[in-house]
Amino acid sequence: MAFRRRSKSYPFFSQEFLIQNHADIVFCLVVLILIGLMFEATAKTAFLFILPQYNTTAFSPDGEVSFYYYGWRDCVTIFFYVLIVIILHAVVQEYVLDKASRRLHLSKSKNTKFNESGQLCVFHSVSAAWSLYILVTEGYILHLSSLWENYPHVHLRFQVKFFYLFQLAYWFHTLPELYFQKVRKEEIPRQLTYISLYLLHITVAYLLNLTRVGLVLLFLQYLSEMGFHISRLFYFIDESHHKLFDMWALSFVFTRMVILTLTVLVVGFGLARVDSQGFDWEAGNFNISPIRLAVLLIVCLTQAWLLWRFIRFQLRRWREYRREHPAHKRPAAKLPLRTLKRDTGGHHENGMIKAENGASPRTKKIKAP
Repeated sequence: MAFRRRSKSYPFFSQEFLIQNHADIVFCLVVLILIGLMFEATAKTAFLFILPQYNTTAFSPDGEVSFYYYGWRDCVTIFFYVLIVIILHAVVQEYVLDKASRRLHLSKSKNTKFNESGQLCVFHSVSAAWSLYILVTEGYILHLSSLWENYPHVHLRFQVKFFYLFQLAYWFHTLPELYFQKVRKEEIPRQLTYISLYLLHITVAYLLNLTRVGLVLLFLQYLSEMGFHISRLFYFIDESHHKLFDMWALSFVFTRMVILTLTVLVVGFGLARVDSQGFDWEAGNFNISPIRLAVLLIVCLTQAWLLWRFIRFQLRRWREYRREHPAHKRPAAKLPLRTLKRDTGGHHENGMIKAENGASPRTKKIKAP
């Protein structure tokens, strides 16, 4: 199975060979794990990679319901889905983005940004729709108090746990993609910053059993980021579509305000008033003041940093616009008009002074002031 058209073959175990064929190599590893399901001796180990672990059964009025909690074996499952996401990344790149970029004839720098926005637009749209579906089916939107009531939320539905495992797998897969996509050195610090922020927030929400409020915050964040990358894709297709950035700017500021308000409401007030106060590692209870304060600081500082970068970007964009389109153009300097003395011996012909011999008098050069 070849994901890319090979214009040149490289020697085995070379850096170029690994970068060119990384999707095929990862696909072979996934097939090897799937083949392990066919044999009884390896099926139990293969299931560790494919299915979420740590399930338990509880009784409800509707019957038996399976719930999940987290543990160290989740790292094995996350590793498997990192491989899956690398394959999906290569499929989107080859069959969607590369074909679109060849038609647009973009420059090298614009092509890199186009590929980045294309990949993130697909991920953000899928994640936003997925998280919204979970919020609706679990009833978290209609009952806002459920975000902090009955804490700790140790037992998770299958779709909630699988959502968090997939989120961690995606953002971990972006680290080797920096190498596979040959990202420029000056771009690596910027990308490492937002990758680390996503991993930090998702891991904190997952390990501290704040998965419900984490779902809402991720939905808002992904919705805002999806708007930005859609605006950038339309701008690369046609540079006249710059008004979408103005619409995204308003939604960006609104999203930051909603995230800050919701975090303070849930973590600062909601969890502080529930009955389960205290620290219990085995029970998954982390509802103490230092941890709540740390969570608030992480979220608030991140949102403040994003707003600061947004304001700097808008100011720089405004200055560039003022330089390109000045509000008041300086009028061109007008040269003073000086009257020419008429020669008493000359005459007028078609509004011009002629000498007696028919030649026009030499005009005197006037210096600009």
